[in-house]
Amino acid sequence: MAFWLGPNEAVLVISLILLIIGSVNIFSASFVLAAEMMDDSYYFLLQHAKAFAAGMLGFSLIAWLGYRRVAAFTPLLILATIGLLVAVLVFGEDANGARRWIRIGIKFQPSELAKLAVIIMTAVYLGGRLEKRLPISLFSPPMYITLAIGFLVLRQPDMGTAAVIVGLGIVMHLIAGIPRKEIVGLAFVGTGVFTYFIFAAAYRADRIWAWLNPWNYQQGIGYQSVQSLLAIGSGGLSGVGFGKGASKFYYLPEAHTDFAFAVLCQEVGFIGATLVLTLLAGLGFYGIKIALAARDKQGMMLAIGVIVLILGQALGNIAMVCGVIPVAGVPLPFISYGGTSLMINLLALAFLISVGRSCRQPELEESQPEESKRPHLSVVSRPKFGIPQKGE
Repeated sequence: MAFWLGPNEAVLVISLILLIIGSVNIFSASFVLAAEMMDDSYYFLLQHAKAFAAGMLGFSLIAWLGYRRVAAFTPLLILATIGLLVAVLVFGEDANGARRWIRIGIKFQPSELAKLAVIIMTAVYLGGRLEKRLPISLFSPPMYITLAIGFLVLRQPDMGTAAVIVGLGIVMHLIAGIPRKEIVGLAFVGTGVFTYFIFAAAYRADRIWAWLNPWNYQQGIGYQSVQSLLAIGSGGLSGVGFGKGASKFYYLPEAHTDFAFAVLCQEVGFIGATLVLTLLAGLGFYGIKIALAARDKQGMMLAIGVIVLILGQALGNIAMVCGVIPVAGVPLPFISYGGTSLMINLLALAFLISVGRSCRQPELEESQPEESKRPHLSVVSRPKFGIPQKGE
């Protein structure tokens, strides 16, 4: 039995389910804080709904125009992104020791837009070179621009998002195929740069020590990690029930944003967490099918970039929440609260759907189970009834 007719429909259905789960989880994780701070338990849920509505407008526009038309404006998108990142450093709003937001009618986080801008820019460049069978090198104009964008984000400071942005460009180049010597050089240089940035700031080094043994720092910098692990462990197999998790009652900081997955695990348990992981894996699986059936190399690289963005952030966030990697400001797509993040993820999905709509038909038909293919209507002659006339 097939649940959908092809990769595009699968991506839409899976994304919708994740959005519903995320909306429920955001309300459950935030209503205590919203009631205390905003005197409205539904405040964060309403903000989430507004971001969803804005994101769907962009989704519809991109799906209607098509990824090729939108990609033609890549230079303007890059200039706008860099301009917004510079504006954040000058006019941005401070929060928790960082300057990452700017008000342009709404509170907007340009570093989220930078992720999508880097994907589009890199896909256009790599797609063109692959079509012409030109060699791929990591020393490319898009990679230099990506490093510049990553540097601006790092100045906010936001090392986690900067690493995601630069990582997107690198992974897309790796998938396109760079020389082996560049891969070896990247491994050495990447290790050195990562180590430097980790210990260049005292708070980042402290996070490493707290990550290695959070229980020794549970009254300080390791408090968040410890509370996250306690929330996950207390969920058991089926969870304590929707809205009944105790972690949201000021035990777990950022419960509705970066650590929303911990609240999810506590309230719906291992079963619910496994469902979310399965949905994310399904999204990746069908996204790859779309990439492989893309009509051109630009569409293929664009679809790959979107999947790397969504799944990469998902794996990073879940690993962080579970204590596998140090704490970093990476949201869980569709599950964590964050208006700009939600809008950008919806726009990214629109590009993936657009690539899927333009896919070569033989590949899409082969990817569908036989029983899922809808029969085509055909015109047949209507039989005549009644008394036969003379000559019939």
